[in-house]
Amino acid sequence: MTEDYSAKASNQEIERRFDQDVERFSNLDTGQLTTLDAALTMELCTEAAKHVTPQAIELLDIGCGAGNYTLKMLGKIKDLNCTLNDLSLPMLKRAEERVNAVTSGQVKTIQLDMRELDLEDDKYDIVFAAATLHHLRGDEDWKQMFQKIYRALKPGGCFWISDLITHDSPHLNWLFTQRYADYLEELGGPEYCLKVLDYIDHEDTPRSINYQLNLMQEVGFKHVEVLHKNLCFAAFGGIK
Repeated sequence: MTEDYSAKASNQEIERRFDQDVERFSNLDTGQLTTLDAALTMELCTEAAKHVTPQAIELLDIGCGAGNYTLKMLGKIKDLNCTLNDLSLPMLKRAEERVNAVTSGQVKTIQLDMRELDLEDDKYDIVFAAATLHHLRGDEDWKQMFQKIYRALKPGGCFWISDLITHDSPHLNWLFTQRYADYLEELGGPEYCLKVLDYIDHEDTPRSINYQLNLMQEVGFKHVEVLHKNLCFAAFGGIK
């Protein structure tokens, strides 16, 4: 049965929302409060990348936002060549400005829907996708995206995801969504909680960790690992 995603947000809607939020997302401490353990998962993903590919030269940051993941990685491996991709041009410009200030490597920006990226084979040592894959829709989107990333990685390269997830069990999905709602209400009150859950429902189509790790193995990743999970958020990835 084919899923109907016609009621979900368009690229234009998502782009407009992020265009208006550059300042907030330029500061991890204030920009990621709705993402549980954002600072921890960024630390874990970048530390994993450093240990898997200590001699890395080429980095791709898909859905880079204001560049937080790339900046964190540059604090561990200096002067990487960085390819930054995002749908939002203002977000991308801020990322470019911040990243150029701390690397002597080449910095390339690509304003494009991640599904339309034309990536060179065996190019990248490290690929990050933080809080972005949940915008993919049907199974074909997911499979093509993972195949594209796998091909773009050098042998031994790594792909790390930090994202909103769902759960395969409806009971656990309900449980963890409710716990997340409780967290949001404590953070900003009932109206804030409803606002966040409403835009997640409208914009996002997350998949489970199991779905994504199985897909990684299907497209060819040699090793897959879960780095962290808390309620509806997780950090995980694979090595080619």
